[in-house]
Amino acid sequence: MAAQSVSLVIAGSGGAGVVTAGSLLLEAAANAGWYALMTRSAGPQIRGGEAAAMIRFATEPIASHDDSFHLLVAIDWENISRFAAEIPLMADSLLIGDPALGEAPAALLRNCPRQAGLAMSEIASAIEGGRSNMVALGAIAGMIGLPVAAMESVVTRQLKRKGQAAIDASMAAFNAGLAAATGLPAVPRLPGVDAAINGERWSITGNEATGLGAIRGGVRFVAAYPITPATEVLEWLAPSLAKVGGVLVQAEDELASINQIIGASYGGVPALTATSGPGLSLMIESIGLAVAAEVPVVVVDVMRVGPSTGIATKSEQSDLNIAVYGMHGDAPHVVVAANSVADCLFTTQWAVHLAESMQTPTLVLTDQLLGQSRAILPRPAELAFIGQRQTAVVAEEGQRYLRYALTGSGVSPMAIPGTPGLAYTADGLEHNELGTPSSQASDHQAQMDKRLRKVTGFDYGSHWADIVDAEAGGGNIAIITWGSSTGPAREALDRFSATGGKARLISLRLIAPAQPDKLAAALAGIERALVVEQSHGGQFHRMLRAFYDLPRETLALHQPGPLPIGPGRILDQLNAWRT
Repeated sequence: MAAQSVSLVIAGSGGAGVVTAGSLLLEAAANAGWYALMTRSAGPQIRGGEAAAMIRFATEPIASHDDSFHLLVAIDWENISRFAAEIPLMADSLLIGDPALGEAPAALLRNCPRQAGLAMSEIASAIEGGRSNMVALGAIAGMIGLPVAAMESVVTRQLKRKGQAAIDASMAAFNAGLAAATGLPAVPRLPGVDAAINGERWSITGNEATGLGAIRGGVRFVAAYPITPATEVLEWLAPSLAKVGGVLVQAEDELASINQIIGASYGGVPALTATSGPGLSLMIESIGLAVAAEVPVVVVDVMRVGPSTGIATKSEQSDLNIAVYGMHGDAPHVVVAANSVADCLFTTQWAVHLAESMQTPTLVLTDQLLGQSRAILPRPAELAFIGQRQTAVVAEEGQRYLRYALTGSGVSPMAIPGTPGLAYTADGLEHNELGTPSSQASDHQAQMDKRLRKVTGFDYGSHWADIVDAEAGGGNIAIITWGSSTGPAREALDRFSATGGKARLISLRLIAPAQPDKLAAALAGIERALVVEQSHGGQFHRMLRAFYDLPRETLALHQPGPLPIGPGRILDQLNAWRT
């Protein structure tokens, strides 16, 4: 059987090497000329516990999982039933497990009657240094058509420091699994691809891409407190910042981290912190301070299931409300959202540019699904924009420095502390143009107008949204979405277009401030709209209704995490509207 994509899951208990096996498969897929996406699922344990690597391979770039998986390989069955809802299977899916380690749970067999046994532990034990996960990799490679040479080069590179014996043992186990695959039932196979034709590809996670975007944007100071699922942003940045002369500080908590980056930015250094929902809640008061004092900072929120501790290892798009509305008082600021693993790079770099250019806090929303997914994708373009802060360098003779001067753009030159003649007060109190605290209504009105003017009058260009029109000028249907819901929406649109359907996809990257004129233009000719998001309360839909004029027939397709909305559900609604 030949297919353009194949989806599989590798699952097992802690220590089984599930995620490691998945990562090796992805690198091998890149060597073979394929593209891939791997998400991972784990319980809330600090260490150990069940895990699953969910992988899709394709001959073209992908940004979403399919609606179901063709293959599930369980290195062992311990607690895998906890993943049943996250691993949709169909009648012709195949379950493979080790007969010596029990039977497949009923929850998985309900929709998938096809099973096969693979004695992974027995095969591995017959090889000195052999591991069951490498046997599983060999079987998977044989079943889906992954070339042996592609895996061998990855194993050699990854295990080089462990010596030739480790490489030989791993490849022996891999080849044993490969041989065993000939006796297993068939699953879809991918055709061979000339890797040279597809050009250079990257293997990168959304969190790593976020870190790279920060550095490319000019960030040179990061302070943060580790929190799932944002910690990998910090782990990647720590050594990478040092290479460009930057510094990362692990603060004692989220309150310290936000205040440290405000201090660094006040001193003239572009600064960033990364957190998740609970940490963002703690930072809100200080973000308001940065709004009032007009200090540019970037806050990355890798969202997870809430409220409170919620489900720390699962994804949800439910921090939108706190990001847009969370601060007390009227506090104009910018909120942007990445819509793919690759877009985490662009959006974070853009966020630094926006923060520095407007001297205002900019929040970047990603989520666990984007942040911890690893993708094989085309090399992202290198963009030239870097945040340029308007600075004051010389005091004008005979005039006092007006740090908060009421300029037409709302942006006024910001002095570096210690510059002769340019001292000023920066705090959370309302102030006049000098920065002197003031309780006068006229000063408050003027400064509020100034702060709002900065973000509403800025030219965001075409980056405010990604718009995909299946056929320019055709169709009266639009999908409006954001963040990680963009991947399945884009795939649903592709499937709809392949059958002659006409629709438009609008994925908002600029969440706040609202852009009503631009969305109105993007919705020209649209009579029906489907709003897609992963939140229980339909936060995105409600925000759109508050700031935009939507088509009369607008439906909201939303659900909470941790289950994403698959492309099939979106396609069903598009087909129901087909005219």
